[in-house]
Amino acid sequence: MKTDRIFGVVVILVALALIASAYNLPAGNIFDKLGPKAFPIVIGTGLIISAVFVVLRPDAEPDWPEMRTIGALSIATVVLIAYAYALRPFGFLFPTAIAAGVLSYQISPRKVPAILTGIGLSIGLFVVFKYALGLGLVALPRALMG
Repeated sequence: MKTDRIFGVVVILVALALIASAYNLPAGNIFDKLGPKAFPIVIGTGLIISAVFVVLRPDAEPDWPEMRTIGALSIATVVLIAYAYALRPFGFLFPTAIAAGVLSYQISPRKVPAILTGIGLSIGLFVVFKYALGLGLVALPRALMG
C-alpha cells in the first residue's frame, strides 16, 4: 500500500510539471484553435486523475521481483538509451540489429536465434518505416554512404 501511494504522489508531481511546462509552449497558428498546449494538458490531467485513484485505493503491498529480474530490466534500459543515442551517428540498421539482438537474447538466451532476430527486425522495420510509412530514415552511417 505504501509503495502505491508513493508512486501516485510521484506521478501527480510529474503530471503537474508536464502541465506547467505545457504553458510555456508557443501559441499555435490560426488554423489550430487549441494550439500545442492542449495535448500535454489533457495527458497531465489524465495522469493526475489516475494517480489520485492509486493514492486513494492502493493495492496490497506488492511482491518485488528478484535481483536477477531487476538486473535484466536495467540492462534493457541501458540498451534502449544507448540505442536512442546511436541512431543518428550510426544509421538505423546497425543500432537496431544490436539492440534487438540483445533484447532478444534476454528473452531467450540462444545466440544464433537472437542474432537472426536482430538482423531480421532491423531490416524488416527499416523497410516498413522507410517505404510503407515514408519516414526519412538513414540506413547506414553517413560516412559509409559517401
